[in-house]
Amino acid sequence: MLLKGGRVLDPSNDLDSPADVLIERGLVARVGPDIAAKGAEVFDCSGLLVTPGLLDTKVHLNEPGREDRETIATGTRAAALGGYTAVACRSTQEMVMDNQTVVQFIRRRAARDGVVRVFPIGAVTRGMSGKELAELGELAVAGALAVSDDDHPVADAAVMRRALVYSRMFELPVLSFPLDPELAADGVMHEGRTSTELGLPGIPSIAEEVIAAREVIFADSLGCHVHLSPVSSADTVDIIRYARERGVSLSAEVTPHNLLLTDAACEGYDTNAKVSPPLRTDADRRALVGAVADGTVSVIASDHSPCTVAEKQTEFARAADGIAGLETAFAALYTGLVLTGELPLERLVRAMTAAPAKVLGLALGSLTPGYPADVTVWDLAGEWTVDVEAFASKGRNNPFHGKRLKGRPAAVLVGGRFVLRNGEVAV
Repeated sequence: MLLKGGRVLDPSNDLDSPADVLIERGLVARVGPDIAAKGAEVFDCSGLLVTPGLLDTKVHLNEPGREDRETIATGTRAAALGGYTAVACRSTQEMVMDNQTVVQFIRRRAARDGVVRVFPIGAVTRGMSGKELAELGELAVAGALAVSDDDHPVADAAVMRRALVYSRMFELPVLSFPLDPELAADGVMHEGRTSTELGLPGIPSIAEEVIAAREVIFADSLGCHVHLSPVSSADTVDIIRYARERGVSLSAEVTPHNLLLTDAACEGYDTNAKVSPPLRTDADRRALVGAVADGTVSVIASDHSPCTVAEKQTEFARAADGIAGLETAFAALYTGLVLTGELPLERLVRAMTAAPAKVLGLALGSLTPGYPADVTVWDLAGEWTVDVEAFASKGRNNPFHGKRLKGRPAAVLVGGRFVLRNGEVAV
């Protein structure tokens, strides 16, 4: 396979220039200008952008347990339509990956039904209770790539300390959700002027910041790495920047919605804007964009959380958190940040390819010769209107419904094989 005549943007190799990409036996064989490959199938990339395939560190596929929300089949189709070639699957309350049986089930089902690569993320604690460690070694042997209690914070400092110590023995990255549940209490959105006007209990940003600071101290004192997943406040950004400047091994991710929206989106009690962590102020939003631009926050993760209609069409305080975001993540960011000049395209691509691959320890997110040929070809000029009823995902909960966006994948290859071609899922 020869991807011919495109603009190749590969941040992992500091490459941004016209080039061809030659793929042989499922691997990247060569990247450069005017490649001749006799007998190879040629895919014309003229006028298109060629990047490593996107990799998402925070996706909820909900199978087994909540197939009414999503399945591995529907979720990975949505991923391909969003330009992703790999997703890291997190636990949900109904499907906790705290034992090898669940991890192995997901791997088998993904091999059968998955359109893109699926990597299970095990739980830190049994039942994501935050009390007793899961069998981390068992999870590693079963194929878990990392461990996280997802949006259930490990509030007990002693438990988190043990998790960091033991996970290092099995080379399992720990992805920590920075939230103090006592400070968050019964809050349902950002604590501020908008929450007061709506009469809704708020979550103060300090509820995030105190746990972020705790993880910095652990990473420094234990000599281990911690990944904050995800962050939402300007003061958390300052904490991360302070730690990294002092050599602490710390990384963090942010969601597209926290980069693009503020708590004003909750006005009118719009439950599609109810997420965890919550949408915060424009000052927080701008600080997060700046942190991605300068690399302080290295990863952008969709936090794809499809919900049923019933879970969202209820009063705001009772509505489920989450956005079904795989199909809009890149396009919304490209339209809302790159085209407006807030974020360089190179930084956007890096945060969705090489950076998440590094956090998870994967040889992906790069067009380096010898790497798996996971590639996305983008039509950046392609303009489209978000229609949640046309989603491949079962989730219809997306705040960008009806918006005009630019940027869609023309082709997606996983291991050198088309899974999306000419904008249509090919498997």
